[in-house]
Amino acid sequence: MPAICAAREGAAVGGLMSYGANLPDLSRQTATYVHKILKGAKPADLPVQQPTKFELIINLKAAKALGLRLNATFCCLQMR
Repeated sequence: MPAICAAREGAAVGGLMSYGANLPDLSRQTATYVHKILKGAKPADLPVQQPTKFELIINLKAAKALGLRLNATFCCLQMR
C-alpha cells in the first residue's frame, strides 16, 4: 500500500513519498531559540517561527513497484 509521510525517513524505509519540513534546518532554528534563552531572553517574548524549508522526496523504487512513471523533468531524490 502506498504511503505518504511527513519526514524523509518515511520514504527511506519504503514509503512512496514524503513532504515536510527539512529537519536539519528545523534543528538549527531550535538551536537559535535555545541560544537566546540561555542568554537570558524570556521564551514568551520570542516570536513564533515556522519552518522555512520544505522537501518533497519520491522513492523511485517504490514508484516503480507500483507501476508509476515519472516525467524525466520531474526533479526528485532516489532513496537507496
